[in-house]
Amino acid sequence: PLPFLALAIFAAGLSLGSAAWLFGEVFAPALATVESAWRWPLTGLALAASYFAYGLTLLLVAPALNFILGGRLRPYRGSAVSLAALRWYVHCTLTLVVRYSFLEFVTPSPFAQLYYRLMGMKIGRHVSINSTAIADPSLIEMADGVTIGGTASIMAHYSQGGYLVIAPVRLGAGATIGLRAIVMGGVEVGEKAKVLAGSFVLPNTRIPAGEIWAGIPAR
Repeated sequence: PLPFLALAIFAAGLSLGSAAWLFGEVFAPALATVESAWRWPLTGLALAASYFAYGLTLLLVAPALNFILGGRLRPYRGSAVSLAALRWYVHCTLTLVVRYSFLEFVTPSPFAQLYYRLMGMKIGRHVSINSTAIADPSLIEMADGVTIGGTASIMAHYSQGGYLVIAPVRLGAGATIGLRAIVMGGVEVGEKAKVLAGSFVLPNTRIPAGEIWAGIPAR
């Protein structure tokens, strides 16, 4: 929908402002004094540095807009086309614009975890997040020592009976979500439990502590 496209453009545009300033005010004057043989490769490096300025700024701008616009999620079950669902669309928009334009470059790193925390995710100590396929971060909780494998998907929402359902996901201390595994809304994974690579955990599943689950659906 156009309002959320406009929101994505607004967030990206504000962040691009820092990149434009860095290039125009810092790099461009310096490049003007460089001989032509070096100017183009140095211009490329300057543009790349400006892009990273955009991305790092976006990691702060998106959570700020999410907070201002009330994008912090609450559990919900109802129509996907309603005023109550608006905060989910805001949250999704500001999550996706970061994910698809920059987040891959800083995952895994403290920058990515800072972004998720600012979006409302509860993250313990020594957590490793090796995936950007995380939706609804404000309703996801990861206790100490959780490991998220590469391209694993965690989402705190699903559709059921024609309704949008938003439900928190909780991963206990030391839990592991394997490569390309999918975890849906309402799931709780116990301490030191493992979901093996490529598995699909159905909504509202409870995985007891220490167990190893695998398959589609995982069991």
